[in-house]
Amino acid sequence: MTKLDDYAWMQRAIDLSRRCPPADSAFSVGAVIVDVDGNEVASGYSRETGLHTHAEESALAKLSGRVETLSDVTLYSTLEPCSERKSSPVTCTELILRSGIRRVVIAWREPALFVGDCVGVEILRANDVTVIELPELAGAARQINRHLLD
Repeated sequence: MTKLDDYAWMQRAIDLSRRCPPADSAFSVGAVIVDVDGNEVASGYSRETGLHTHAEESALAKLSGRVETLSDVTLYSTLEPCSERKSSPVTCTELILRSGIRRVVIAWREPALFVGDCVGVEILRANDVTVIELPELAGAARQINRHLLD
């Protein structure tokens, strides 16, 4: 993947985040999973299938049997994967680690609005997952969540 590809796929994730039903207690996030050949194999967004569904969780749930190995895919998420969660005992960070995905690209880190200290990036990196941050696209991802941040 080139940096240009990363920007294009993150824009796709940002577009998906606009589909999220609004919530006063959760961010609107989009996620896209792309294979080594640059093909989208799954996508999701917050609250796509339920009030507490996270974007990464939704995208990962759609992968069953669609990709032979996940070690070569990239997961794009508009927000840092959660490392703490009230609605489920399994965080998105843990789901990513369990999946075998080795590359994650995010637009921005989770602010301390709902979780005091999200450490998803740190946990992923400590487990040899490459995490790339695209701060140039953080503003676009935050804009969708402006109702929570103002």
